[in-house]
Amino acid sequence: MKTSKADVRKPVILACGQGRAYPMGRISAVFKADGPETASRYSVSEWWLEPHTRGSGAHAHAEDDLFYVIEGTMSVLVGEEWFEAAKGAFVLVPGGITHDFENRGSVRAGVLNFSVPGPFEPDMPGIAAWFAQNPPKDTRG
Repeated sequence: MKTSKADVRKPVILACGQGRAYPMGRISAVFKADGPETASRYSVSEWWLEPHTRGSGAHAHAEDDLFYVIEGTMSVLVGEEWFEAAKGAFVLVPGGITHDFENRGSVRAGVLNFSVPGPFEPDMPGIAAWFAQNPPKDTRG
């Protein structure tokens, strides 16, 4: 199969912490690859929640969400059930299923997120603006 110059994508190599950052108070996202890097096929981002931090709230969308816990323990809502996902855990939420995540623990927690299909990053300015108006709440109260 022949590929045109427009089809050729460049490799992406990032050191720890590198990427396009979206700070949102007690939550932060760092996009590793999206849009042009993946030909809009998928999106890869890290999501970090400070201790005792709620997420955005239960929601659903057409894209599949895959979460791999890279630090701490993330509480993940899938449908109507919460799961405690410790470091190394994997969660696949098929598109259309209600989900959320939050950090109920006393240490910072992070997940590597794959959103398929992509892109997802074009939504981030609106998401960051929403969090500016609705700061993440504490899970203890």
